[in-house]
Amino acid sequence: MINKNEWLTVGLITSCHGINGQVKVKSLSDFEERFLKPGMRWLQKENEPPLKIELTSGYKQPGKEIFIIKLEGIKTRNNAEKLKNHKILVKTNQLPKLKKEEFHLLELVNLQVKTLENNEFKLIGKVINLENEKNNLLVVELLENKKKVLIPFVKEIVPLIDLDNNFLVINPPKGLLEL
Repeated sequence: MINKNEWLTVGLITSCHGINGQVKVKSLSDFEERFLKPGMRWLQKENEPPLKIELTSGYKQPGKEIFIIKLEGIKTRNNAEKLKNHKILVKTNQLPKLKKEEFHLLELVNLQVKTLENNEFKLIGKVINLENEKNNLLVVELLENKKKVLIPFVKEIVPLIDLDNNFLVINPPKGLLEL
């Protein structure tokens, strides 16, 4: 389960945009309103404590997963340049409510990973991280050899998620666990 007092990274400031203090943000979230809707946000540089800042406006660049946002108090390109590589955070207690069969990827970390063999579950590893570059991938550490493998988070490969019992089932294509 998600710890309600933790932070979740939803975006990364990649560069400044223009001369009036706007910044480009790479989205790590499925919820675009985090970069469009004005309101309080949190910025974090490396492992420093997060700082509160107001998002005043934002829009999505057409055809890209990049957003251009304006933050209160950031009025020049020089100010914006200082924010490069800062993470945009939200508290995990502010995660949007999801429909049945939907999951916050953060909820999948630390779940046991099982396969179904001869109508019995076999424990093969644990979800230790997530990769969310273009596709959602689970980073699974295998029990057998401590090897880390990437599992695509799609219904065909991950047909069952049981948060109540702390596990998920994978149906890996032949050879996926040997990569």
